[in-house]
Amino acid sequence: MNKSFWAYLFVMALVTYLIRMAPMVLLRKKIKNKFILSFLYYIPYSVLSVMTIPAIFYSTSYRLSAAAGFAVAAVLSYFEKSLLKVAAFSCLAVFISELLIGIV
Repeated sequence: MNKSFWAYLFVMALVTYLIRMAPMVLLRKKIKNKFILSFLYYIPYSVLSVMTIPAIFYSTSYRLSAAAGFAVAAVLSYFEKSLLKVAAFSCLAVFISELLIGIV
């Protein structure tokens, strides 16, 4: 194996370890600030959105079909439908719109 591979692996492991250990070492007391607590509460939702939204629009052949699937998923989620229904109907919307766009 290449020697640089081991250097890269070591640096990656060190950075990952530091990111996970730094909060435990630096923050020994319980956080009481409401702003920081609310900020930390919404971090997973924002990161998930940032990772998911671009993947939605680049996963289909046409951006219009991706937008149709996203719109169906957003509407069904707004009305608090189950995850299975949201996924099934958004996939169905993408499938139908891909067929219609392919015909035109």
